[in-house]
Amino acid sequence: MSVYVHYGCGFTAPKSWINYDASPTLKFERIPIIGKIYTKNPRRFPKNVLCGNIIKGLPHQKESVQGIFCSHVLEHLSLEDCRRALRNTFKYLKPGGIFRLVVPDLEYAIGEYEKDKTPDASVRFMEYTLLGRSCRSGTILQIMESVLGNSKHLWMWDEKSMVKELYDIGFSKVRRAKYGDCKDIRFNEVENEGRFHNCLSLEAIK
Repeated sequence: MSVYVHYGCGFTAPKSWINYDASPTLKFERIPIIGKIYTKNPRRFPKNVLCGNIIKGLPHQKESVQGIFCSHVLEHLSLEDCRRALRNTFKYLKPGGIFRLVVPDLEYAIGEYEKDKTPDASVRFMEYTLLGRSCRSGTILQIMESVLGNSKHLWMWDEKSMVKELYDIGFSKVRRAKYGDCKDIRFNEVENEGRFHNCLSLEAIK
């Protein structure tokens, strides 16, 4: 039976996929007793979501996975960690395996900034890209959220730079992708159309 892996899954966890997330909240929810009665999220992670970090490595053998998907994950990683995540992704895929990714599109964000002639254009650009900080963390709770949370974007990508990264790792074919256009229909089970809007989506074949 073919294995399909979704990392950084959040609450999107189809039963036919192996779904991982590295959220500290997920780890807390899985603590016996206390984790069962409290969560900071409006809803809890689905029971079939596993704790797993693509940077540190997932429990899969080399060339054992047919398809891998991640959506709005890689931009939350530093450049070094993102490259490590992509190398691990490539390692787990079988020859001919498919990797599909979605990240915010830096080129689109820059285009919107250039069209915006108002004095607050730079503020809107920073807010849209989730780069920088509007204020320093002050309270203990804010500091903890800053350290443990992962909502800010650490690195942004355009098509040229991400395609180069994927080819440098060893992928044989990379193309711009759209929602639902994968020849492997299993990806329809995990993709969300709204998360493709104004974003960079790519498909890479090992």
